[in-house]
Amino acid sequence: MAQVSVLQVEDEVRLDPDRLGSLYYQLGDQGAEDVVCRAMEELAVRLADVDAHFRAQDWDAVARLARGLIAIAEQIGMIGLARVAGDVARSARALDFPAISATLARLGRIADRSLTEVWDTQDLSV
Repeated sequence: MAQVSVLQVEDEVRLDPDRLGSLYYQLGDQGAEDVVCRAMEELAVRLADVDAHFRAQDWDAVARLARGLIAIAEQIGMIGLARVAGDVARSARALDFPAISATLARLGRIADRSLTEVWDTQDLSV
């Protein structure tokens, strides 16, 4: 009988705290909080859209939506999420199906951890 190993995947979350600090400096506490909240809501919606289009095998939409995630993530300093979204877009454009699945799974893990990290960072700033 074969032995099954369970792998624990720990993706590194990369944030640019200077980007968040810059938002707070430029917009003030309330303005920056509004921008961060809107960006995080938009990220959540687009991540769900990417997943739906993945299940529908609409690779052009997966690539387009993943590219859209990049600008939103960069706006609030989620550089790791932006990089992985770029990987998803490239693999979807190349129709590299194993890579699409792998990078999309990684995108989900990074997104969950990044959103939590930004909330924690934001709580410390207020």
